[in-house]
Amino acid sequence: MLQLIKLEMKKFKFGWYVKGAVIANIIMTVLMCCIMYIEQEERDLMITMYQDVFVLIGGMVRATFIVFAAVLIAKMVIEEYRNKTILILFSYPVSRKKIIASKLLVIAVMTFVTILLSNMIVAGSFFIINMYVPIVPFSVTVHQFLEEAINMLFFAIAAAGASLIPLYFGMRKYSVAATIASSLIVVAIAFSSNSAFSMVTFIPLQLGLAAIGMMIAYSAIRNIEREDTI
Repeated sequence: MLQLIKLEMKKFKFGWYVKGAVIANIIMTVLMCCIMYIEQEERDLMITMYQDVFVLIGGMVRATFIVFAAVLIAKMVIEEYRNKTILILFSYPVSRKKIIASKLLVIAVMTFVTILLSNMIVAGSFFIINMYVPIVPFSVTVHQFLEEAINMLFFAIAAAGASLIPLYFGMRKYSVAATIASSLIVVAIAFSSNSAFSMVTFIPLQLGLAAIGMMIAYSAIRNIEREDTI
């Protein structure tokens, strides 16, 4: 399995993903600064504590990289079926289940790591900027940051599971468009909010979506031997 993962990493050359993640982090940091500045200027104080900032950043980061995960699914799985290059892989003396499992494991782990790191980078960057150019009237200590990192870890795991949901829609007709579109639907459901209630930190929903994603992945792996790839 480890060798298959190494081959997948080498085959798809994820430099584009890393560059995209870096650009996304920069954009999210700038966007956070703008949102907080506008809110403070207009006295629309919906965000009054540092925890609120972490919630907003967490939702933004997870939503962004769930869509990134859908792009990975499209490139690593759906396009392989569409172009029939998956047949070459299946001709190797290796279990089909291991081949698909290695692809999905790469996607889930990359999504988890990217979400976790991006949360820390965007939040850290925001509060460092706030130290020199005050945007919000509160700061965060190292201890408070580490406490929030535990929440980041939990939600990153949940998002990594939920990021596999688009696999189901993409595999139905091997559609890249359906894969990407379904990730946007997942994001819309998981991160919707209003003045009364927010789904961003609603743990039962986040765990439920993660469980659905894991079941979809398990089903794809279990049924791969019977699936027609032509």
